[in-house]
Amino acid sequence: MDDPPQPDVDPRLLEILVCPVTHGPLEYDREKGELISRSAKLAYPIRDGVPIMLPEEARELLEG
Repeated sequence: MDDPPQPDVDPRLLEILVCPVTHGPLEYDREKGELISRSAKLAYPIRDGVPIMLPEEARELLEG
């Protein structure tokens, strides 16, 4: 009895979430399971389908 796969993040939630640092838009990276803030150069993790919108939990994006 396998459960059907859950969507990573509710699309409606993605429409209203913004970066807590810059209040700018976020991009969803399905492959890495992160929400990306280009303006803050941060990637917020998604754990069990829940975005962790804490700057101290975010990963810094490297230029390159």
